Amino acid sequence: MASVLVVEDDQFVRSALIRHLTEATHTVRSVGTALEALREVAHFRFDVVVLDLGLPDLDGSEALKMLRGITDVPVIIATARDDEAEIVRLLNDGADDYLVKPFSVEHLSARMAAVLRRARAVAGAEPPSRVIRVGGLSIDPLRRQAELDGARLDLTRREFDLLAFLAGRPGVVVARKELLAEVWQQSYGDDQTIDVHLSWLRRKLGETAANPRYLHTLRGVGVKLEPPR
Repeated sequence: MASVLVVEDDQFVRSALIRHLTEATHTVRSVGTALEALREVAHFRFDVVVLDLGLPDLDGSEALKMLRGITDVPVIIATARDDEAEIVRLLNDGADDYLVKPFSVEHLSARMAAVLRRARAVAGAEPPSRVIRVGGLSIDPLRRQAELDGARLDLTRREFDLLAFLAGRPGVVVARKELLAEVWQQSYGDDQTIDVHLSWLRRKLGETAANPRYLHTLRGVGVKLEPPR
């Protein structure tokens, strides 16, 4: 059983989701606007949020960014938009999964179960206590903070996970399949998702794919992190 927040302004869809999730023994609260969703998350603990993008007061993508500012609760995007670039952007902004409407309640249940398994696996894993240092990078897994040459890096949750995983294996080429399994907790996925996160991470490290300092991509093999030479 999970505590679920449904953020959906279509009353018919909202009622159907509440009924199905309740029948599946989940505890459900629901709202129809982004601002109500933010208030709910600020006052109650949820295991997962199902977030519609077409909200009347604020686009769901903006609501997602605001949610990520106050909580790490897993978020499943429910959207009628199937543009690949937008989906990648939403995942980069902190969404844990997405469903394109129309979808069945069984499909939603399966996605929820997978997201909750990943979240519980991460919560149950004890992070290493030592601070990882690679060149000018300093990464504290327990405090989830990273610095470059003494300056704090403003990283998203996924960017931090990716950086910490690679920094824990300096000089080792990590296959994309392993990154998906260990960082995204997925057995398969789109390489573009990894590329997007690497691109954002490189930007924050002050480098590019053409002129790498820490992050090096070996085409067809994987990615490695090592100190600048």
